[in-house]
Amino acid sequence: MKISISANAPPWKRQEFAEQLTYVQEAERMGADTVWTLEGWGQDAVTPLAYLAARTHKIKLGTAIMQVTARAPAMTAMTAMTLSALSEGRFILGLGSSGPQLVEGLHGQPFDKPLTRMKETLDIIRSAFAGDKLELSGEKYQLPLPGGQGKALRLGQPPNPDIPIYLATLGPKALEYTGQVAQGWIGTAFAPERAHAFLDPIWSGASGAQRSQTLLDIHVGAASVAFGENLDSLIQPLKMGKAFTLGAMGSKTTNYYNDAYRRSGWTKASQVVQELWIQGQRDEAANAVPDEMIVQTNLLGTQSMVKERLSAYKSAGVTTLKVAPVATSLEEKINVLGKVIDLSKDLP
Repeated sequence: MKISISANAPPWKRQEFAEQLTYVQEAERMGADTVWTLEGWGQDAVTPLAYLAARTHKIKLGTAIMQVTARAPAMTAMTAMTLSALSEGRFILGLGSSGPQLVEGLHGQPFDKPLTRMKETLDIIRSAFAGDKLELSGEKYQLPLPGGQGKALRLGQPPNPDIPIYLATLGPKALEYTGQVAQGWIGTAFAPERAHAFLDPIWSGASGAQRSQTLLDIHVGAASVAFGENLDSLIQPLKMGKAFTLGAMGSKTTNYYNDAYRRSGWTKASQVVQELWIQGQRDEAANAVPDEMIVQTNLLGTQSMVKERLSAYKSAGVTTLKVAPVATSLEEKINVLGKVIDLSKDLP
């Protein structure tokens, strides 16, 4: 099982981004497989990767995620092909639909039928990668625009159909689509003991498309990593972040993360935490997060306990695990990552 990382510190200050670069370079030296950039309502996912491409040599570079509503599909394709060329083939295009609060509030785009938009986006991107003319008569996109002066165009870059496309999906139908078409799944809200909630629809989609399971990288994260003897002291600091995910990463009616935890078996807890968060009772929401949810979705405890959790992820079918070291300094962060990479290499 491979280990990946995130480069997600907001570069509001030069020193913060300089430390991120050092972290990524050390991760590359220690054997980390991929560095991923995030894109929400802060930094974009593309610009940091272009910089990292110039300052690294072998670590793969992925977007987790580029939001499909934030760019026209042709622009997403052009950006991906450019980054792939700049990085000499190390780029992974990670795409996701995001959620209604961000899509409608930040980008001013309707969030109706997100899976339809995702499918049409991929159709256009794959045509661009293949060097074909961009033509589509879809529900969300029509190329060229009917009644206008445009015509179907090819991108002015050499075709590159080998750029991997990973999808960040959580709903059953979207997971099934991931199994049908993607080279990888960017998973969240994942616990190895409850992997069936996500992997069953992915493998169903792969089977229906007559694709081998070996064609998909099951990439999940980000699992926080903290070493220590006192498990309770490691659990408690992570509860507020989990409560934020369950309560704030979406609206009351549309929160894909909350839905995913419910499908994984934490139905009552997910409902309670969300209700408390929406009511403004943040501390109570954090306290309502089950210890089990924190333990099963992170890597906590002694080295033997962390190794046992790594083994659980691998046994569940995870092929790449994105980790987030809990640390108070860059040196500690690098040391924690090194321990995890060493433990992962020692798995049977």
